[in-house]
Amino acid sequence: MNLIIKDIIGGFLIITSILDAWKYIWQAKSIIRIGTARGHSRKFINAAILNDIIKLSYGIIIFDIFIILSSVLALGTMSFLFCIIYKYYPYKYRGLQNFKRPNIFLYIWNSITPNYIRKRL
Repeated sequence: MNLIIKDIIGGFLIITSILDAWKYIWQAKSIIRIGTARGHSRKFINAAILNDIIKLSYGIIIFDIFIILSSVLALGTMSFLFCIIYKYYPYKYRGLQNFKRPNIFLYIWNSITPNYIRKRL
């Protein structure tokens, strides 16, 4: 009986994880449609990715297939959103001749540092 309840709630976890994953796809499609990631928080997606990496690690340690599947699903769509935000981020020198996006590590570092410390990309 206890195992049946666990499987039912695990199934609901997968269903709600699919809805959670769609949320990131909708946001990425919105950025693509508009053509800019202005107004979309880089810190939000960084925190969400970190949360699901920790959740995936925990799911692997306790070997709970429902937690693992929900984390993998979310991480896949979050990675897509992260790439879209990186591509469409409103960089300071975008549109100028010889424009190059900053290094991905500089971009990540810049997105986790506070606004009053960081240099505008």
